[in-house]
Amino acid sequence: MYRMAVFDEPLLIHLPQRKEQVECSLEEVPKSLRRERPPAIPNLEENQVVRHFFRLSQMNYGIETGMYPLGSCTMKYNPKICEEIANWEEFKNLHPYQDVETVQGTLEILYNLERFLCELTGMHAFTLQPSAGAHGEFLGILLAKAYHEFNGEERNEVIIPDTAHGTNPASASMAGCKVIEVPSDKEGMVDIDALEKVISDKTACFMLTNPNTLGIFESNILEIARIVHDAGSLLYYDGANLNAILGISRPGDMGFDIVHLNLHKTFATPHGGGGPGAGPIGVKEKLEKFLPVPRIKKVGRKYVLDYDCPHSIGKIREFYGNVEACIKAYVYLLLLGKGGLKEVAEVSVLNSNYMKERLKKARVFDIPYKDLKKHEFVVSCERLRREKGIRALDIAKRLIDYGFHPPTIYFPLIVKEALMIEPTESETKEDIDRYVDALVEIANEDPEIVKQAPHKAPVKRVDEVFAARNPILTWRDI
Repeated sequence: MYRMAVFDEPLLIHLPQRKEQVECSLEEVPKSLRRERPPAIPNLEENQVVRHFFRLSQMNYGIETGMYPLGSCTMKYNPKICEEIANWEEFKNLHPYQDVETVQGTLEILYNLERFLCELTGMHAFTLQPSAGAHGEFLGILLAKAYHEFNGEERNEVIIPDTAHGTNPASASMAGCKVIEVPSDKEGMVDIDALEKVISDKTACFMLTNPNTLGIFESNILEIARIVHDAGSLLYYDGANLNAILGISRPGDMGFDIVHLNLHKTFATPHGGGGPGAGPIGVKEKLEKFLPVPRIKKVGRKYVLDYDCPHSIGKIREFYGNVEACIKAYVYLLLLGKGGLKEVAEVSVLNSNYMKERLKKARVFDIPYKDLKKHEFVVSCERLRREKGIRALDIAKRLIDYGFHPPTIYFPLIVKEALMIEPTESETKEDIDRYVDALVEIANEDPEIVKQAPHKAPVKRVDEVFAARNPILTWRDI
């Protein structure tokens, strides 16, 4: 079982410094850009620096360490061959200002990746520019607004379900839209009657994840698409949960007009800590002309960057997107092929339902809404809170003592004391069994032990309210 190392590791600036001063010449720096005093750069031996970061790595947990079942994050294992190829000199040493004649191979990869993503999702065209899922969402809303404005309509309302990711309303608001929420029905799916009541000629789009964040497939999706399109609106697909349907069903066939994908989730590109991500956006043909520039096009045997797109919303980020993340996703797609991608979905759904059934039989957690789940599921710790005073947060902290990374907690908000668990296809039956055993054992432990966890981590239980109200954002504040 994994145990984090515990070191009393200071900041680099607090390690013993070399006596020799680091010389820093400011002669070539314009006066307007010079600091009043030189930056406090640590002056250390190489072995001090290496040991510092190596010790920090031993105090951390990553996907190479063990199971990382964050619901809706799809933290799957990242094949090292993808990392190796993306790190080839031919990719690593490219410069974004190179002439397109000198980057034909990379442009071919990006062009092919767009075509692969179109085939997987049922879209007509893709752009690889967005840096992450939320960035893609923001672009998707801008595309929807541009489409309606082109058609002479002013639509500034975005509908989202009550199970939506928090980035959905945030992205819509940033794009200048009013957010309207629709509730779930008794099975955990979109309440069709409620949707029909709020959709109007002001609705720009309906943002939906399928399967949704409860891990439930929206079986009424064709009816939802009809309602949305009859109102002259667009249907937007949040691709956070695409892992469940790869090679089995496509958002475009369900009626979605705009799709964002998370290459750093579905296609095994590392993510976390704010990056590196990639959130490509795909659209049906009627929306293609609004995609950001430049567009990668094939002219004869050459690939060009086309800026001649008069209806484009413009650029969404610098240059051509997070190319390295895109290359890793491209390698992953080539490795697996169509059959392999379908197996990814099948095994992820199998793992999720196996884990759910084991927890269900243990009778220590409640599993609300429709029983059949896809790649993830949500359990409620509300009964444990009532009977023993144990909250979802306590269980998450206690899992660290068992050598596991906690699942997502308190999301979606419609489930009280929620644990949202996604084992992914990467995990073996033995991994899943150990995780289930730990959850059951924690639920039956002395509540006081659980409520004071973690006991074996480098950092013990923190005062989260104090931390939120008194943020320390730089080492200088310590």
